[in-house]
Amino acid sequence: MRKKLKSLLYLTVAGYGAFSAISIYKGEAKFYKNYVMPIVHKLDAEKAHNLAVFVSEHRLLPKSSYIDPDILKINVFGKEFPNPIGIAAGFDKDGKAILGLKDIGFGFVEIGSVTPEPQPGNQQPRVFRLSQDLAIINRYGFNSEGHEEVLKRITNVKENGEPNIVGVNLGKNKTSSDPINDYVEGVKKFGPVADYLVINISSPNTPGLRDMQNKENLKRLLKTLVQTRNNLPLDKKPSLLLKLAPDLNDKEKKRYSGCFKPKRLPDSLKAVEVKNEIGGLSGEPLKDMSTKMIAEMNRLTGGMPIIGVGGVSSGERCL
Repeated sequence: MRKKLKSLLYLTVAGYGAFSAISIYKGEAKFYKNYVMPIVHKLDAEKAHNLAVFVSEHRLLPKSSYIDPDILKINVFGKEFPNPIGIAAGFDKDGKAILGLKDIGFGFVEIGSVTPEPQPGNQQPRVFRLSQDLAIINRYGFNSEGHEEVLKRITNVKENGEPNIVGVNLGKNKTSSDPINDYVEGVKKFGPVADYLVINISSPNTPGLRDMQNKENLKRLLKTLVQTRNNLPLDKKPSLLLKLAPDLNDKEKKRYSGCFKPKRLPDSLKAVEVKNEIGGLSGEPLKDMSTKMIAEMNRLTGGMPIIGVGGVSSGERCL
């Protein structure tokens, strides 16, 4: 009897292993939704995040066999993107998973936020699932391995020979006495290797960061960064983007085109046990607000290129 049970166990494990291998190889979406994600959600939210980065870093998932049709190509910022769907900063904070993310079909990868010096970020726990709302709240606080380590990784990727569009999201150190210089150093470091740079002054998780939202402070910051970018070699002048929060009111949109106020959590959130955690909200609850924000800023800027961050949960959402 024991021998039969042992054989049955081996057979079950082998069968499940074969089923998993075939499903992963074929990229079956239902397999991930019905089997992988329920298991991953048993993990602490930050451990699940780290696991996903590890899998991508070591390219453990098979490379997608799908070839983007030419109709998906888009030319913007002087670059040709193979498709318009990329992964936002906040997932691959330190540039470890660029090639793995490219393997599974992303048209570009934005890494960071990257700070000049390494810093651990805020204390754990700092990531909270709002499963009922299809959302998360995070207060990572710009945990970063610093400019030098991230620069090495991006340089290696660029020298690898595989075409990649890589954006770098720049932040400041928590204890910095000269925030503007933190961003200046980021432009100098990553300008020669990045396809575009993002100036992130909208995170609610870094003390003093939003002081730079003041109109005069922002004008001084952007003027300095544009001058820094313009002083780079002629062929190493990446586009500069400014990260905007999705909850600007009409007056702020018109007056600042990039000044922010702390994010307001929607009253409609269902996950009452964590909805009052301090941090930035991401996910389904911001979809309509973010889409409206993108449309309005497109109108106010006369059609300036915009990267809309977040909100893609299915193929239909891209339409």
